[in-house]
Amino acid sequence: MLRERISPNISEFLRYLASHPEADDKLPSLNELSRELNISLASLREQLEVARALGFVEVRQKTGTRRLTYSFTPAIRQSLGYALALNDEHFRKFAEMRNHLEAAYWYEAVKLLTVEDMAELNTLIARAWEKLGGTPVQVPHEEHRKLHLTIFKNLDNPFVIGVLEAYWEAYEAVGLNVFAGSYEYLQEVWRYHQVMVESICNGKFEVGYEALVRHTDLLYHRP
Repeated sequence: MLRERISPNISEFLRYLASHPEADDKLPSLNELSRELNISLASLREQLEVARALGFVEVRQKTGTRRLTYSFTPAIRQSLGYALALNDEHFRKFAEMRNHLEAAYWYEAVKLLTVEDMAELNTLIARAWEKLGGTPVQVPHEEHRKLHLTIFKNLDNPFVIGVLEAYWEAYEAVGLNVFAGSYEYLQEVWRYHQVMVESICNGKFEVGYEALVRHTDLLYHRP
């Protein structure tokens, strides 16, 4: 099996997690695991810390160690955070990959949206226009983030979802949620969003796809 060929390349603790899928609740104590895995407590603690940083487990003082549902986001968060600390230009490259992913998965994602999801998308559009039409004008960043993540949320692919979630964390980290550019720029962005949502609700997915592709280009021409 593929899992058996890969498992020698990961730590003893991660192999234990992968081979004990039934251990969804509290894991054994460190002393018990140390004996079972035949590794020192010091080594086990190091492996546990790596697993915690990657979001595989949760460690709490009173409840002990508990396995978490697999998510790719924490691993990307760690690596991308380091990349941004080295050079902000890494964000542009990561954003390019994210844009290609959204375009590649658009048709698959929109066909999975429910009536409730579409209602949520329309609510986000309405809320964004309220912010843009208010006094003072507010940047509808939270609506922007939720709109994109809602469109793709039903994909059964944790790796795609991980990239998309990490993108928005990086977007905020580099300050794009604060600096709005011009009012005209924001209006143009949300006109595209409205076309995307209307096309989803009307089943005109190709129109929405074209709006998605065109609007992702706006970031590179942001005032």
